[in-house]
Amino acid sequence: MNKDDKTLRLQVYLAHAGVGSRRSAETLITAGRVSVNGRIVSVLGEKVFPGDRVCLDGVLIQTESRRRYLALHKPPEYICSSADPQGRPLALGLLPRDIKERLYSVGRLDYQSSGLIIFTNDGDFAAAVSHPSAGIEKEYILETSGIIPDAVPEAFTGGILLEGIRYQALGIERLGRKSLRIVLIEGKNREIRRVFSHFHLHPVKLCRIRIGPVLLGDLKAGESRSLTNRELSDLPGAHKEEDI
Repeated sequence: MNKDDKTLRLQVYLAHAGVGSRRSAETLITAGRVSVNGRIVSVLGEKVFPGDRVCLDGVLIQTESRRRYLALHKPPEYICSSADPQGRPLALGLLPRDIKERLYSVGRLDYQSSGLIIFTNDGDFAAAVSHPSAGIEKEYILETSGIIPDAVPEAFTGGILLEGIRYQALGIERLGRKSLRIVLIEGKNREIRRVFSHFHLHPVKLCRIRIGPVLLGDLKAGESRSLTNRELSDLPGAHKEEDI
């Protein structure tokens, strides 16, 4: 086999190593945080050959042969990040300690929100699931501080423009005077909180209960489980042939 057959683009190598998606790996490269054989690489297009030493922030990075796909029930007041300068607890720290692979969250839940979040070391999977073109539904249960007028969910499903950003729910079902079931597709940053705070209905509880075919179910706060093969078969980008 020709040596070039075993080469990988640097961002692909980083994604295979569980650092993040290819797009986030490109950001790390252009920020000058990645080195190959002791040389900082900040321009895209670099190739990695077998035996090359790749480091992120000076720490050696190696590709991982096993792909991991986990569902976590994140409690409130946990951060979906690899580190927090304020020292707040990390959702990542709730995952089983015997998992040696470098995992990261697919998308995020904000600090106060709870519910389902997926962790993986498969960058292609993370990018595919996160991209709006995948059309993956995300379902939430919302409880607010006040009674929700019918006009509010009607406005959200019809589409509402706030500070130049359009927010639109795929569907909303009323559960009570102060509670709703909300389905989103894209899920912009803090979308539900921004929309309801605009109407002076501050969320007191926001829990994600579904991502596509993956249900939170009876998973308790702080608990996690591997995704099933059936769930993976209904999600884009997963290496379903891997033993998970």
